[in-house]
Amino acid sequence: MTAVVDLRADFPVLGRTLDTGPLVYLDNAATSLKPRSVIDAMAGYYDTVSANIHRGKHILSEEASERYEQVRARIAARLGVAPHNVVFTANTTDGINLVAAGLPLTADDLVALPLDAHHSAQLPWRERCRTMWLDASEHATVDEDSFRAALDRSPRLVVLTACSNITGHTADIDRLTAQAHEAGAWTVVDAAQLAPHRLPRIGDHVDALAFSAHKMLGPTGIGVLCLSDRVIDALSPARLGGGTVDWADAHEFRLRRAPYRFEPGTPNISGVYGLGAALEYLDQVGEAELAASDHRLLTALLAAAEARPYLTVLGGLSDKDRLPVLTVTLRGIPDPSPLARALSDSYGVMCRSGYFCAQPYFAAHQLPAGLRIAPYLYNTEAEIEHTFTALDELHRHLARDTR
Repeated sequence: MTAVVDLRADFPVLGRTLDTGPLVYLDNAATSLKPRSVIDAMAGYYDTVSANIHRGKHILSEEASERYEQVRARIAARLGVAPHNVVFTANTTDGINLVAAGLPLTADDLVALPLDAHHSAQLPWRERCRTMWLDASEHATVDEDSFRAALDRSPRLVVLTACSNITGHTADIDRLTAQAHEAGAWTVVDAAQLAPHRLPRIGDHVDALAFSAHKMLGPTGIGVLCLSDRVIDALSPARLGGGTVDWADAHEFRLRRAPYRFEPGTPNISGVYGLGAALEYLDQVGEAELAASDHRLLTALLAAAEARPYLTVLGGLSDKDRLPVLTVTLRGIPDPSPLARALSDSYGVMCRSGYFCAQPYFAAHQLPAGLRIAPYLYNTEAEIEHTFTALDELHRHLARDTR
């Protein structure tokens, strides 16, 4: 607990006091808070450098370029790939769209999509190709029978969710992508919910993996797309411009090598500075401490939910292969939006209500909208207890009003 208290001082937003008392931020599956070091790194870029990258030979441009590529190399090392395999994007959505727009796919090609996939991992493929759904297991990961049946139909590409943003359950990405590759499919992994807790080592069978900085203590507007050499060779840049070519005259142009051919125009340089600071912060926390925090918070969430019969936990109560993301529906409250507002206005608790950009999953299971509680490394068991005590009081009031 001391470590958490020490961490909390690093996050300026947690110093806010509302009319209801201290702020309790439990919307981390949507976006995380930012430590002071990330904010300072971004401000430092503008204060002391503020130059463009890869555009000049003066010292400020070289400083910015060096830091930019240092962050790329740090991410590549964490993922177990070469720096040329790491592309900076605007976010996870942008990265997946880059792949969907650039691969040589036709309207007749089949793409397999997990039922719990975020809209950003579904819609780019639904717009362009034939698609089929991979049924969700009871944990909202891919159902094994459905996955094998899908591979029997020889899909051109398979999309997988590394961690469900509904239940927090994680999928066995190494095994599933290996099976998809054996069936001749490209594989695309949405790692947006997994990255804040651990960056996976990229196996030989992952062709594209995308995540966002803002969910892992970094700034908004910067994401990472990791591409296999196989996909790089097949992928046409969806956008062209400055930075993507080695040469362009009135008659022809020559594309730069990866990753630069996929990074048009002036990028979010300050965002990369912030992402680098976020990675350094998480490294200082350490993988073991972060995993211990995840386990502690998940245990508190599941225990609190299990003790309340009026709650239904999506994905069940198992803690196996699960991160601290908990979505519940509440008996007698089909629309939890007023409840989420009351949690904020009366108790200072920030969490999310709705369908979490995964409406096909809710529709297939005939589920009402849910309430999602998603703590992160700076949250405490006391905050979780406060939240569920507030839920008890609000449920008594709101459920009575719906009768």
